[in-house]
Amino acid sequence: MGPIRVALIDDYDVVVRGLETMLRRYTDRVSVQALSTSGEIFDDVDIALYDSFANPPADHQIIADLAANGHVGKVVVYSWDASEPIAGAALTAGAAGFISKRLPAAKLVEALEKIHLAEGAPQSFSGSSSTAALNVGDWPGREEGLTQREAEVIALITQGLSNADIAAQTGLSINSVKTYIRTGYRRIGVTTRAQAVLWGAQHGFVPDRPRRDHPA
Repeated sequence: MGPIRVALIDDYDVVVRGLETMLRRYTDRVSVQALSTSGEIFDDVDIALYDSFANPPADHQIIADLAANGHVGKVVVYSWDASEPIAGAALTAGAAGFISKRLPAAKLVEALEKIHLAEGAPQSFSGSSSTAALNVGDWPGREEGLTQREAEVIALITQGLSNADIAAQTGLSINSVKTYIRTGYRRIGVTTRAQAVLWGAQHGFVPDRPRRDHPA
């Protein structure tokens, strides 16, 4: 069997290119065929890997659109939140698998291979917080010192979401959202939400394509 053909999907070009870099060491097992910020895939691929950075991990419409694309074999969601309700919602929407970002790169590739070969029920792969630091890739604000989680929260603030909206979309508690906001603000040198929105707009936190309003 040759390498799995994969398309990488996210609204942020820097995110899909970072994920491509993360997989570059495994070209004998995974071949990246397309990078997309629009969700449109025109090449035949075995898996469309949807990175949910600053997007709902169980976005029914984008998952359904990818699953209905004749060029896509299976849809896999890649997200921090691999909790049963979130993963279950993604699988119900048509995803064939759900992979936690807490898995290191080698385990991500292994999970993709298992989902590709599996027949029948969808599969979910979670990871422990102790392995999260092993992940590589790129995201808006990385050069400014933001962690992925802080960057995701700043991106959602830049998009105009409230703390409650951010908590609902990311699966974080309100207190965790407030913590990421506090540490994120400190790293980028702002003190108010308006300043954070302006900073985000100036530093690549506006999605590379406008988001449609998807039904929950």
